[in-house]
Amino acid sequence: MERIIFGDNQFFAVNHISDEKSRAQSIKFKDDSTIIKTLDIAIASGINTFMCTTHDRIANICELIRRDPEKYKNFKIYPCMPYAHKYANAVTELGIAGTLKQYVPGNFVSSLFKGGMAYVSKDFISIMELMVDAEMKMFKGINTPVIFLQNVITDLLLGLGMNEFLLGFANYVKQKYNAEPGFITMNLPKLLDVLENGGVYNPIICTSINKVNFRMSGGKELYEKTLKEGRCRVIAMQVLGGGAIPANEALEYVSNLPNIESILFGASSKQNIENTVETIRFHDQKNKERIITKYNITDNQFATPVSVAN
Repeated sequence: MERIIFGDNQFFAVNHISDEKSRAQSIKFKDDSTIIKTLDIAIASGINTFMCTTHDRIANICELIRRDPEKYKNFKIYPCMPYAHKYANAVTELGIAGTLKQYVPGNFVSSLFKGGMAYVSKDFISIMELMVDAEMKMFKGINTPVIFLQNVITDLLLGLGMNEFLLGFANYVKQKYNAEPGFITMNLPKLLDVLENGGVYNPIICTSINKVNFRMSGGKELYEKTLKEGRCRVIAMQVLGGGAIPANEALEYVSNLPNIESILFGASSKQNIENTVETIRFHDQKNKERIITKYNITDNQFATPVSVAN
């Protein structure tokens, strides 16, 4: 995975700092062309991975990307599913049958039959597979090397002890889409234990990591201990702690943690995108120089600065 990943919260008026900023972002990104322009800015800044929900408008963005394969040949998307509001709104507008027809891929009758049989036999894993297929329709022809389960589902399943669904998702993503499964969670230590016990080793986990324990179940100290163990590939999100930490301070903290493979952030302006990228690279370089000096190694021997514990 790339060190820096671009997120989509700003495109769909998700802002942890203020409702006023959410409204402003909603107005700014009302047109798909504005989203594409912002992604192009991120690409120009050296970011080639976009992590996004399966919001309906992402289908339009995927279509624009497909129209220019040369320009986006190195561009990757990490889908995060499900986008629950999409289905709730569709059921309200179209009814259950209409929603299935809208989102279930392939032959509707056979898909409905598969889903119906799954329900009757309580084979909910098959229903989950149908939903994954439905969400992945919009990404046809797009490079999607990692497919994520959203935290609203991941953490619900964790809380209910329904671990087989997490493992079923991982297996299906590998087999059907030749992709790596990823999990978004607010409880890194517990999820990691569950995945390892189910035979999923060195998983990709996107989780809140920040200095103020914002959405970090178990606490910062337990997270830091888990990171030092190097048992998973971590994407750090919500590094600003919901807006409680200045950007430079927040990025310095995360950059200096061991075994953080990627940092996820969202921004709506060229200046903020470029400043964030530059800040992460600055702290990574400082960390690299510190480790080279501490362990008396050459620059050529140095592989990944964040993989070495402090």
